[in-house]
Amino acid sequence: MRPVRFVALGDSLTEGVGDPAGGAWRGWAALLAAALTEDPGRTEFTNLAVSGALTRDVREYQTPAGLALNPDLASVVVGVNDTLRRTFDIGAVAARLDQVYAAFSGQGATLLTACLPDPGAMLGLPGTLARPLARRQRAVNTVVHALSDRYGAVHLHASQGAWLADRALWSADRLHPGERGHRQFAARFHALLAAAGLAAGTPPSTEPDLPSPTRAASLWWLATAGTGWVARRSTDLLPQLLLLAADEARHRARGTGDRLDLRASAAAARALAALPAARRSEDGRSGSGVQRRPAATKRTGVPGTACAAAGRSAARTTAITG
Repeated sequence: MRPVRFVALGDSLTEGVGDPAGGAWRGWAALLAAALTEDPGRTEFTNLAVSGALTRDVREYQTPAGLALNPDLASVVVGVNDTLRRTFDIGAVAARLDQVYAAFSGQGATLLTACLPDPGAMLGLPGTLARPLARRQRAVNTVVHALSDRYGAVHLHASQGAWLADRALWSADRLHPGERGHRQFAARFHALLAAAGLAAGTPPSTEPDLPSPTRAASLWWLATAGTGWVARRSTDLLPQLLLLAADEARHRARGTGDRLDLRASAAAARALAALPAARRSEDGRSGSGVQRRPAATKRTGVPGTACAAAGRSAARTTAITG
């Protein structure tokens, strides 16, 4: 009987940034991989996620590499970096995600997806700057929800909820989970998979091995690596974000801010309407003992959560040993 094959695609969240272990990043996907089966040695885990990846990178680089591994489970968590680019286009994001989901679903893999909180709120930006980013993230989440339903994904609602507001869950940069946060993501995905009969191992522990970052560590990051991050994003996003903020201020002054929300919602609806009809996968069983479900059976929701609205580096393949 061959191992359970789990392939993770995405950006820095899935790469594991914020959760150091053994001189490298570990992350929620690796923690989840170790808990999929009663015998962790039967899980073969490949992490294709790359920090900074866009939906384009996942489609063009990570997806072909992932499909070649013929996975039983494929996680696709991406989109935040797209919202931080001046070229953001929800129609293009929707088309790319649809192609990625369809490719893995068509091969018989079970998809793992998640909606995410908006980066403006996580960074604590002023409202005129945060609201435009929030609209973009809500649009991405709307697309992810619809496509997760279309392809029967195991979907984690991680865009809102009390657990996300816990500062101890986040690393010094305020954008990536710390060890506690990665463990929460892993445990909540495991609960969904277990409820669907797709995970038989012991749930990942939510207790960290390392302490949460101190305020001093947060300030140090902002003064060192944080300044570089802001500088890199400024040349790409900041000019447009300032224009968006000016538009935001004008509409707020006129009392027409709701028009911006409606405009963003309409754009997401058009993006979904423009997609081709769903391509469904065939039902069957893999040699690993993980059943591959028909695409139209969505598994979603974790108690206590709520729904709000590349591969340029070598892949890391690990046979989980504990």
